[in-house]
Amino acid sequence: MLNNSFFYFFTLSLFKNRKRYFAIVTISTLVIFLLSSVLFLSDSIKYSINSQLELEPDLIVQKRLGGRVVPLDESIVDTIAEIYGVSQVTKRVYGRYYFDKEYSALIFGVDFLDEQSSKALAKLLNREDLKRFLSSESMLVGEGVFNYFKSHFYPKAYNFLTPSGKIKSVKILKVLDRRSNLFSNNLIILPQELAKEILGLKSNEISDIALNVPNPDEAANIQRKLEGLFLNAFISGKREMQKEYENLFNYKGGLFLALYLIVVMTLSLILYQRYSLANSLEKREVAILRSLGWSIKDLLGLKALENIMLVLFSFTLGLFLGYLYVFILKAPLLSELFLGKNLQTQIEFLPHIDYLSLATIFILYATTFLSAVLIPVWRVATTEPKEALS
Repeated sequence: MLNNSFFYFFTLSLFKNRKRYFAIVTISTLVIFLLSSVLFLSDSIKYSINSQLELEPDLIVQKRLGGRVVPLDESIVDTIAEIYGVSQVTKRVYGRYYFDKEYSALIFGVDFLDEQSSKALAKLLNREDLKRFLSSESMLVGEGVFNYFKSHFYPKAYNFLTPSGKIKSVKILKVLDRRSNLFSNNLIILPQELAKEILGLKSNEISDIALNVPNPDEAANIQRKLEGLFLNAFISGKREMQKEYENLFNYKGGLFLALYLIVVMTLSLILYQRYSLANSLEKREVAILRSLGWSIKDLLGLKALENIMLVLFSFTLGLFLGYLYVFILKAPLLSELFLGKNLQTQIEFLPHIDYLSLATIFILYATTFLSAVLIPVWRVATTEPKEALS
């Protein structure tokens, strides 16, 4: 019965019940907004972390004594490079430098003889900046580090205190791209020898060794060889790190999903109760429409069309507000739940959306919402018109 009278009554019903529908849309939009914000933020962080982990080496060799990481001797690199199935063995120098009790930064030393490090550095710097970086004692800093330097009156250079008690002045060459703040916010990149001096490492010492295994099936075998080759060796793999991050964010996102389902079911029960306790005016309205020739199918179609519009509008509006909140406003408060409170600057979240998750959420939301409305309406519509008018 999709004729002019149907759409006229449909429009009239929307206008007459606008206050009730406005309240429903407001609550529904808020629910969708909260969940979509969590999904957008979680997906964006997982995408950034996975993209970064893909660039990481397959295995990392460390030495641990008494539960803490201690420096390695550089001579171990040649021994590891001779193992069959291993490629791109890299010496790494890094360590945490504490400016005060509340703030620290990760110092990472770059070896210009290493092919991977040179390529990564070339992407960050142009030729002129690269020459300056090589010819003088300079550093690349994340935005959080740069803001700390500025707040402590070191806008162009910083005086590091080495473990030997010497002052080492290092110029700030460039601030790293804000889009990489999730990883580079508290990062300082230095030439490797300069990093060793500031961190107190000897010339023949390194922090750990990174290596790749081209054949994934050989990774476990290579790891066992490395553990048996060196005393107190600790081998960590990229896949284990990916699983840890994935479990962490799936756990946090799962908590919000559980709360979402509770809220949706509560909203559905409220709607079900509201339509189950239809007042005499609504029953009379249904009876009059039945008397005028409207079938049960027509009445259900009317209510279904009304509520489908409410569902689509509230879902779209909630997604839009969630996208705006996460990717434009940088998710204040919510980002602290995922990343902690010690953020020195805003994190640039890269847009990445899992459409399958959104489709699943929409189906759960739409089916529970429409079921809570149409089942009571169907019960009222099946009542005899004479009984409703009496």
